This record gives sequence, C-alpha cells and structure tokens, in this order.
Amino acid sequence: MKSRKLLITIFGVLAITALLAACAPAAAPEEAAPAEEEAAPAAEEAAPAEAAPAEKLYIPVISKGFMHAFWLAVEKGAEQAAVDYGVTITFEGPETEAMVDKQMDMLQAAIDKNPAGICFAAVDSKAAIPLLEQAKAKGIPIVAFDSGVDSDIPLATAATDNVAAAALAADKMVELIGGAGEVAIIAHDNTSRTGIDRVVGFTERIAAKYPNVTIVDTQYGGGDQLKSTDLAKAIIQANPNLKGFFGANEGSIIGVLNGAKELNRTDLVIIGYDSGQQQIAAIKSGLEAGAITQNPIGIGYKCVEAVVKAVNGETLPKFIDTGFMWFDADTIDNPEIVAVLYE
Repeated sequence: MKSRKLLITIFGVLAITALLAACAPAAAPEEAAPAEEEAAPAAEEAAPAEAAPAEKLYIPVISKGFMHAFWLAVEKGAEQAAVDYGVTITFEGPETEAMVDKQMDMLQAAIDKNPAGICFAAVDSKAAIPLLEQAKAKGIPIVAFDSGVDSDIPLATAATDNVAAAALAADKMVELIGGAGEVAIIAHDNTSRTGIDRVVGFTERIAAKYPNVTIVDTQYGGGDQLKSTDLAKAIIQANPNLKGFFGANEGSIIGVLNGAKELNRTDLVIIGYDSGQQQIAAIKSGLEAGAITQNPIGIGYKCVEAVVKAVNGETLPKFIDTGFMWFDADTIDNPEIVAVLYE
C-alpha cells in the first residue's frame, strides 16, 4: 500500500514538472553578434602633392676670356639677366683671347650638358662652326655676343656695331691730328669678328673720306698688354712722323699707352676702345685723347635675355645693337658715360 502511494507521489511530481516546463516562455534566441564595423576606408586619398617647382633653365655663357675687366662687366650683365628672368647661368672663358682650342673644349662641354641655350663669344669666327652645327642638331639655341661667327646658326648676336664704332674713332682721329698725317693701328686679332670689324671700320673710313691720312702699319697683339707694348714701340720707332695711334681693344690700347710713355711720345694722338682703370686715368690725364666705349653690361644682359626669349618661342632680330659712345676728358663724368664704363 505504501509503495503504491510512493509511486503516485513520484508520478505527480513528474507531471507537475512537465507542465511547468511546457508553460515556461521559450528562451529568446541569442542575438547574432553585431557585424564587425565596416572597415574604414583603407586610407583617405592622399592629398595631391604640391607640384615641384619647375627646374630653372640653364644657360652657359662662354666668353672670349677673363684677361680684361671688360669680360667681368659682361658677366655682371649676364648675372643680372639671370636674376630678372629666373634662370641659372655659368660664365667662363679661356685665360687669354688667343686660346682657341681651350674655348672649343668649353663649348663642347656646354653642348654635352644639353642646356636650354648657349651664349657664345667666339675667339675665332670660323673654328666654332662645326660645334655650333652640333648644337643646332640637338635643338640647342645659340645666341652670339660681342664677337659673332661666320655662320647663320646663331639666332641673334648681341654686340656693338664695331664697324660703325671704329669709323667714328677714325673720324675723331683725323679731326685731332689736323686732317693729315700718318697713323697706325694695334688690334687684338684678325680672327674674331670684333678684331676684323674694328680694323675694317677704321681703315675703310680713312680710305673713303680722308685722302691726306695714311695708315702706316696695322699689327695684332692678341689683346696682350706686353706684346702690344712691344709692337707699339716698334711702330713708333719705325715711323718718326707718326701722329696718331688707334688701339682697338683694352689690351691693345694699354700697350699703345705704355709704348708712347716709354719712348716719350706723349705728343701722339692716342684713341682707344672700351674703358678700364688705366685707360680712364690716361684720358683724365690727357695722355689719351678719348675712346669708344661699348656697353658691356648691356651685352651680357641682352644675350641671356635673347636665349630666354628664344626658348619661349619668340622671334629674335639677327643683330641686337647694344650701342657705343665716344668719350673724352670733357664727357667722361657725364652720367650716361659713367653708366657704361668699367674699371
């Protein structure tokens, strides 16, 4: 009997448990784990880098030398143009104006650098032509300065009209010697355009206008003062009736001045070209009658400017006349003269 009651009790407990389980609310399904946050964009687009500044144009300037202060004045003008136009230049030349081979090496080295353009003053008006042809083939514009070449390859030449300037020197010479007499010339060379043109300008003006004036000798001193001094003394000694002497560049005229002083021929009418400390002093003292001054700063400036214009597609005139003026003791301190003189 007790066993029966025990079984009934057990069955009752199980029934109640089952009923409660059935009535219990179903467990809420586990919420799915939130999806991983969307990955941030891999990287924000990089801000565009600032454009690198455009590389400056490079223009080598090859002069005839560094022997005279004239070339330092040309360099000053070229450097000013480089600043004004935002370009880079180098300025170089051989030690003397007789070193043709060395200048050709400099020109070759410049061409090999593939510059934007080249400014070139030729020691020899013919020797550079093969290299200029090479530059033209590579598309490198050439602008000549001071002393051009016997070729149409240079797009322009920035220079003095040396024929006209030397003709003016001849006019002044004849006026100062009284219209008649013997005169002589010492020039720097007969290979550069400046040397050729200054002798031509002087001699042709004498031949064309002044039949009573005789040019007794023309010599070439390579622009070297010592050599020009020896040549001047030889000419003076060989021509005792000499009345006038023309020195066609700075080195030449200093040689003439030295020769005249050493031989005590201070009566000579001496006319020079360019300026420089010694020549300025000689004009102020009366030993030298006067000179033709170029505009060397303008020559250097206009050459670099012309290359920049050529690179920018501008058409250049074949000849850029940088001007010249006569000066003497009366005008040497005039502002327009002072502006173009160098010491």
